[in-house]
Amino acid sequence: MMQHYLRMKEEYSDCILFYRLGDFYELFFDDAEECSRVLELTLTGKACGLPERAPMCGVPFHAAEIYINKLVETGYKVAICEQLEDPKDAKGIVKRGVIRVVTPGTNTNISEMDSSVNSYLMCVFYSSDVFGIAVSDVTTGEFTVSEVDNLTRLRDEIIRFAPKELICNEALFMSGLDTDWLRSAQHICINALSPGYFDDETGGKLIRDHFKVAHIDGLGLHDLSQAVTAAGAMLAYLYETQKNDLSNITHIGILNTAGCMLIDSSTRRNLELTHTLREKEKRGSLIWILDKTRTAMGARMLRRFLEQPLIEKKAIEARLDAVDELSGRLMDRDEIREYLGTVYDIERLMGRVAFGTANPRDLIALKSSLSMLKPIKDLTAGFNASLMKKLSDDIDSLNDMHELIESAICDEPPVSVHDGGVIKEGYSADADELRRIKMNANEWLMELESRTRDRTGIKNLRIRYNKVFGYYFEVTNSYLSLVPDDFIRKQTLTGGERYTTAELQEMEDKMLNSEERLTALERALFDEVRDRLAANISRLQETAKTWFSQK
Repeated sequence: MMQHYLRMKEEYSDCILFYRLGDFYELFFDDAEECSRVLELTLTGKACGLPERAPMCGVPFHAAEIYINKLVETGYKVAICEQLEDPKDAKGIVKRGVIRVVTPGTNTNISEMDSSVNSYLMCVFYSSDVFGIAVSDVTTGEFTVSEVDNLTRLRDEIIRFAPKELICNEALFMSGLDTDWLRSAQHICINALSPGYFDDETGGKLIRDHFKVAHIDGLGLHDLSQAVTAAGAMLAYLYETQKNDLSNITHIGILNTAGCMLIDSSTRRNLELTHTLREKEKRGSLIWILDKTRTAMGARMLRRFLEQPLIEKKAIEARLDAVDELSGRLMDRDEIREYLGTVYDIERLMGRVAFGTANPRDLIALKSSLSMLKPIKDLTAGFNASLMKKLSDDIDSLNDMHELIESAICDEPPVSVHDGGVIKEGYSADADELRRIKMNANEWLMELESRTRDRTGIKNLRIRYNKVFGYYFEVTNSYLSLVPDDFIRKQTLTGGERYTTAELQEMEDKMLNSEERLTALERALFDEVRDRLAANISRLQETAKTWFSQK
């Protein structure tokens, strides 16, 4: 096991390796010493064939996200090495592998995030005095690219997006960009990637394959060679860390600032748009005053509005028309706000669905959100402003997705699908049968005993159970002549015989394994529901991203 650990650690040498052992993630050697200090864990040791015990510490697997978040916020990368098979089924060492690498810009644990702010990862490729930029929020599926031709513009873009993590080619460190200031003052984790990430041919193929186009031109990127390189490197990095198909990243956008005011970092700071000048806090800033939004998606949208003010008269007037109508229709506005109050963060919930990390309660939150779409769509359809009508037209009610969750998932499920009690009665006949077996085992045994006694005429026939032989029919010697041919002898006693039948064996198998089989079946059914939702991710994202166009 330790040899396997060391191989994994060598492969992920730049990461803290969380190595799953039973109910704990264990850390060894330098990782253990570092994490015992950062996470305030007790440092112990483990004998593993070396002259001295290996330093070791660990965290419970069910609470691992808390510790991982703390490490990531501090700037560490964490590789999660999980058990890939049930230890009960393993022959020899349990098969393990790294299922995900968590970095500051790829953390998908939305419970620990500020829902009003995007969690951006930025990739910058510097070549020939041009900076190619790719920006992604893996939790929402946002992916945009652009190019700038000077350091000032690059610095402004970095400050505007405020990425949690910035990845780049080595050349960026020789461009004159003050990366030390970005690390210390802006708290951005900056790492250079190897040249292989920025290979044009590999990156271009990755982009074409991911977005399912025959040529880069189909995405409108024909004049943005540096941005294409940055986008390819970004996708490669996300595939490497997330280890899934990134199905929530469905579109690649080109950052077009033609219709928006460009605000440099100094102006942005002095206007205190999102943070105060001295305390660097949201409280007291312009967005703190204005943000009365009811959803996390709305809060992020409002932030984009402030950071990219419109400059085209037609677009400004269209937005003002919508605001004016909303202002004058008090009751309708309050009704919309009431509907929005029960809408969760659909963008990030769908990210969890796409990555296969959504739990049963996430799906209930999604169902609650979807139930509000039709009332909002119907209400906004009655407005006259062009943007309000567009808003109504762009909303997909997603009734089929709501009905799927409504029919499949219990209204108050546990957090983990492994706890059982997730699938609603009536959704699966097999699950219902296993549930009935689990709940009605005694009644079934009594019914079988009574029916068999009547069929055979053995008046004192009883169904008994012990750990060695399981369930059996017990027949005394005085009634052995009445034993039918379908009885199968299990044991001979002084005073009688013990038998079983095909029906009793089938029932015994169902009863003894019903709970385990029900839990496994519920997991499979839950995964099936989650996969069906993921297959419709484009529809869900389009509705989640519905907002007043700035064009």
